[in-house]
Amino acid sequence: MAFPLSSAIISYKHSLNVSITPSFPKLSFLPTQFVLCSNQLPSKGPARPARPRIHCLSKKTLSEELADRHDFPTNFYLSICRHGVKKLESLIAVILLSIQISSPLPLVGWDSLSISPATAVLYSPDTKVPRTGELALRKAIPANTNMKTIQESLEDISYLLRIPQRKPFGTMEGNVKKALKIAVDEKDSILASLPTNLKEKGSTLYALLIDGKGGLQALLESIKDKDPDKVSVGLASSLDTVAEIELLQAPGLSFLLPKQYLNYPRLTGRGIVEFTIEKGDGSTFSPEAGGELRKTATIQVVVDGYSAPLTAGNFAKLVIDGAYDGVKLNCTDQAVLSDSRLDKNGYNVPLEIKPSGQFEPLYRTTLNVQDGELPVLPLSVYGAVAMAHSEVSEEYSSPYQFFFYLYDKRNAGLGGLSFDEGQFSVFGYTIVGKDILPQIKTGDVIQSAKLVEGQDRLILPNES
Repeated sequence: MAFPLSSAIISYKHSLNVSITPSFPKLSFLPTQFVLCSNQLPSKGPARPARPRIHCLSKKTLSEELADRHDFPTNFYLSICRHGVKKLESLIAVILLSIQISSPLPLVGWDSLSISPATAVLYSPDTKVPRTGELALRKAIPANTNMKTIQESLEDISYLLRIPQRKPFGTMEGNVKKALKIAVDEKDSILASLPTNLKEKGSTLYALLIDGKGGLQALLESIKDKDPDKVSVGLASSLDTVAEIELLQAPGLSFLLPKQYLNYPRLTGRGIVEFTIEKGDGSTFSPEAGGELRKTATIQVVVDGYSAPLTAGNFAKLVIDGAYDGVKLNCTDQAVLSDSRLDKNGYNVPLEIKPSGQFEPLYRTTLNVQDGELPVLPLSVYGAVAMAHSEVSEEYSSPYQFFFYLYDKRNAGLGGLSFDEGQFSVFGYTIVGKDILPQIKTGDVIQSAKLVEGQDRLILPNES
């Protein structure tokens, strides 16, 4: 990904008749000695006004020049010269250092009066953007602050496990101890944030998180054994338990929708949509491990109303209405799209993207990834599910056409982000059947689409 770099031409007007060939990064490179004479030298000719002069002399010619001036006290002259050398060397070093810091380009000679500007530069955004749907969905849960701190401390271990060769087990141990301390010290706060009817289930999950087979204590022991495989399995188990507790703590939206959007369907939490896909040409899908050829395949998508309540709500209503049953699919190198025309249309939902670190989504506006704006639900994940743009305006999503995004890092920018990141309303991720997506071809059909979980969190306009 590239953007223009506005740069100015820097001109250097040389008031010193000095030729310098810098060699960076060292600044003590001066091959000459500078002599500052601030007084008028004795002369047999007519007197002239005194003015300071700067001579640039080599080491060899310095003594010869001094020897020629028999009528001037040598010691006094050298004293002044040495003082001038130190002052000028310091001044030039400061000037060169300032130019080097302020200029994005190396200084290669000063013979020319300008530096050629760069036309573009690649931008590398945050590389800790979630790379799996599971991780993105876990990060998107609005939960108790203490649980989020525990989650972040454990997720840091995931990055530490990627370090090749010698693993930083000491740092991992510190992360788990930090999470365990918060979990124990803030037990009352964590359990108090659970709805009354879910406190019993939450207490059971809390006990599993502390002392369960896949809990923090067991994870700590795996780290002490320095077994990366056991650490990875234990970490996944602990994070799953953390996510379950967080979902109990988030029974609805953590923000109020703008009044103008209250007449749209909305999903106030998570839902699961199950697609049954069949081949349009009568062929079969590849068999599962040890299984048989399949005429149909199943894909499950978790739709997230916490970050995109309007987009997820419209999609869920279309699924319930049977709008996608029998719809053909079209394939490109980067996406699997539903047909652009349906018998039943949904709502013209505004583009809805929740920026990372923000409390609520933005509407009818895209994100500027180059300036560091990143979505809570990134597009740059294989199997991300998003709505296409409206045919009328890119400020709105299509009322019915969605797509599975086939993210490929080979077609991404320097930071590993899609060039379309922050431009579409992402509302979920493929959790089951990601291996089916590359097998889908143009002409294949959605046999059926069902909302198998989350009906109780779908609010229709007449129910609000």
